[in-house]
Amino acid sequence: MRFRSRAHAGQELAVRMLEWSSSGDLANVTVLALPRGGVPVGAEIARAMQVPLDVLAVRRIGVPGSPEVGIGAVAGDDPPVFDRTAMRVLDLSEDKLGAEVDRARAELRRQERIYRGDRPAPEVAGHSIVVVDDGLATGITARAALRRLRRGGPLRLTLAVPVCGHDTAAALRDEADDVVALYRPRRLRSVGEWYEDYHRVTDQEVLDALGAGRAHPDGPVLSSGRG
Repeated sequence: MRFRSRAHAGQELAVRMLEWSSSGDLANVTVLALPRGGVPVGAEIARAMQVPLDVLAVRRIGVPGSPEVGIGAVAGDDPPVFDRTAMRVLDLSEDKLGAEVDRARAELRRQERIYRGDRPAPEVAGHSIVVVDDGLATGITARAALRRLRRGGPLRLTLAVPVCGHDTAAALRDEADDVVALYRPRRLRSVGEWYEDYHRVTDQEVLDALGAGRAHPDGPVLSSGRG
């Protein structure tokens, strides 16, 4: 199984989320997508569930010299969350990662400024929050996001992704009340291999999705888009 695109993955996941939410009250549900790749997925879920869509800026901390390899993540002004096992294997310390943390925080602030502007952050306390990404391999960014949101006192905290490594999903159950994933492969080498189109999502695509979500909060409920 491969998803045609992030929108297709979101439509597939939305069907599962409608089943998940069928017996609950959606009045206080907010979908928070992790930019950038999680936003097209989250937009489909928010449209199907007819609930607000927003973003939670989280930034991966890369390995020095190999920024595409995630060793940690930052969310808001919270302390960094690190993969301690990987740090030991790579002989890295927090001091050695200081410059990478600074770069991650700078990008996080840039995203907040562009995506949110003067809008206040969404309410978390007493709300049911659905955190969405396009897929999780190590899950380090999702872990940082969930820990930040948990401190905000949500009524319920759910993680929803199209694909998530089996062990990663199990580990994240300590952070979320629910982990919803369409596929949980035993071996997940990369999220991109699950997509036919896995292009780099642009800032403009994020802004367009957020704008559409605010302009059309009561979009149509989706049916299954398998195929």
